Amino acid sequence: MRIGIHLGLLLFACSTLFAQYTDQINSNRPGESIGAFSVGTGVIQFEAGGEYRFYKHKGYNNSKINGNIGFFSLRWGFLKEQLELTYEGSYLMDKLTSAIVTPNPVYKQDGFLRNFIGVKYLVYDPFKKEEEINVYSWDANNSFRIRDLIPAVSLTIGANFNPKLNDQSFPYGDVFNIIHRPILYQNIGGMGIIEPLLSYRATLATQSHFLGTWVFVTNFSYDRIASDFPEQSYILTLTHTFSPKWSVYMENQGIYSEVYVDQIFRTGAAFLLTDDIQIEGSIGANTKDSPSLFSMNAGISYRLDFHKDKDKAGIQSEKDRKKAIKKERKGLDKQAKKASKSQRKAQRKARKN
Repeated sequence: MRIGIHLGLLLFACSTLFAQYTDQINSNRPGESIGAFSVGTGVIQFEAGGEYRFYKHKGYNNSKINGNIGFFSLRWGFLKEQLELTYEGSYLMDKLTSAIVTPNPVYKQDGFLRNFIGVKYLVYDPFKKEEEINVYSWDANNSFRIRDLIPAVSLTIGANFNPKLNDQSFPYGDVFNIIHRPILYQNIGGMGIIEPLLSYRATLATQSHFLGTWVFVTNFSYDRIASDFPEQSYILTLTHTFSPKWSVYMENQGIYSEVYVDQIFRTGAAFLLTDDIQIEGSIGANTKDSPSLFSMNAGISYRLDFHKDKDKAGIQSEKDRKKAIKKERKGLDKQAKKASKSQRKAQRKARKN
């Protein structure tokens, strides 16, 4: 799914994680799914970018939409390692060319496709217990084990906000809403379908790590609860790490409601610039023509890391342990050099005598 998670693979493969926090950024990008783990206490993380979308609807005489989306999310780990406050937003600005009448009218539209704020909590963490590492066998540490398929599980609950209640371009994500309103009804002030100011969402996320370089994430969501058209969806994301800096992903998303049904496939790659910065890009397409969809995007994730070095129980973090090991090695090297120097002096002195 994402380089933050794929870099987490390296940590899971060689060390124990006592908390959500990792030395390298844990991003939900690229792709649309969310991982089971939070960013960790004291971490503020931004994930943003732009996306181009092209729609064509066979049911409306092949009417077309060219649009640009700005997407942004904010994640904050607070109170405890398992808890995260999250905001997800995406705003579409497009040009719709209607082919229903001639000459073809053009409409410019803009509005939120997503405007969500919620809280994520890690319900179950299979990586919490320490595992012994076989320092003599790479195969032993990276071979497939059934227990690796036991996923981490989290639950995200929150609310969707619709600030443009009286000027809705994309109610329930329907980007062609404007051209299928009855003309006479529209002339007397009708608005077609209307999404309420407030609705709710619950998402169950799972995350499995296996074979040392693979992550499988699932999301199951019940969205727009308490509205006229609730929506159910799933996302399946498989990520593979092939170097410490690079990862690739494949994703399938299914959406089901009375307003919109779709199957979308995406693929892309992510690259780690620093421990706190990731860049990514992806493309996507769906499997239908009412409407058809093509998309491509690029984005960046950046975190502000104020995570404390120790948790409440006083257990050292991975960062502390690595520093301690490095310091200990330097001390041992220094002692070895000193001992070697003393030994050479003793040998020279013995030869003189």
